[in-house]
Amino acid sequence: MKISIIVPFYNEENYIGNAIDRIISSDTLGFKKEVILVDDGSTDESVKKIKRIINNKKFNNITFDLIQNNKNEGKGSSLKKGFLKSTGDIVLVQDADLEYNPEDYPHLLEPFMKNNADIVYGSRLISNRPHRVLYFWHYVGNSFLTIFSNIFTNLNLTDMETGYKVFKGKILRNIAINLISERFGFEPEITAKISNIKDIRIFEVGITYQGRTYAEGKKVGWTDGLKAIGEIIKFNLFNKK
Repeated sequence: MKISIIVPFYNEENYIGNAIDRIISSDTLGFKKEVILVDDGSTDESVKKIKRIINNKKFNNITFDLIQNNKNEGKGSSLKKGFLKSTGDIVLVQDADLEYNPEDYPHLLEPFMKNNADIVYGSRLISNRPHRVLYFWHYVGNSFLTIFSNIFTNLNLTDMETGYKVFKGKILRNIAINLISERFGFEPEITAKISNIKDIRIFEVGITYQGRTYAEGKKVGWTDGLKAIGEIIKFNLFNKK
């Protein structure tokens, strides 16, 4: 059994080395790791750092693949390329900034092992795990977008915008062919598409969350929240399949 870990990144030279080290040491409950790193046109030293790590070490039961975009295309576009390149039985999205902790992999994988899950969302809002206290209005915005999405999808998610989304590989690769969001619209798009699959088994688990401040490199802003409202409507009413 294999897990594909998709890591999209853009100018993350301060975090990417630590992220790779923590992915390497993470517990995936016996799954072999296929790590697919997708550089979204970085202009800093991120790619050089990655190449030094993966070219100069030997790893047991871990393979690495690096995809490089010629220009910045967005998170959604990068994820789609990673999904279609993946070969794992399970596919997990891992942001390079380490707001999400690879130590949570066992929690994310447990529903696949014990509950026959098809998809698992890691929720920041139902967790008793450590959670960094940051922006109130980000919390309000994420909660609103989740509820707004749930109205259309008829799912009872608590955290639609979470960065930790895990899928059975075959299901995701069938969906990925039709993904069109190039940037942060990926979250409402993928949620709309999975809600349209008959008898899909979706689970949520609580996760650790250590958000970044804007000074530390956080890239999502209030304008992305406004765009997400339109994307929820778009992907649920006009482009769900």
